[in-house]
Amino acid sequence: MIDYSPFWETLKNSSETTYSLINKHHISSAIIDKLRKNKPMNTTTLNDLCRILDCQLQDIAQYIPSDKDQML
Repeated sequence: MIDYSPFWETLKNSSETTYSLINKHHISSAIIDKLRKNKPMNTTTLNDLCRILDCQLQDIAQYIPSDKDQML
């Protein structure tokens, strides 16, 4: 499972807010909702968040093994 809890800490330590992400950087409120609910999103969006927050991917997301992961 991809977990976005690192995003919230990175956002807290930045000069950005969810408001500025939506209104200044045009990140949709649906993306913010996906981050809150650990829902899938595309890598272009992750790239945009890394660029906006000047951080690395691991500062936004982490992989946590889960029994809910689809079978391979």
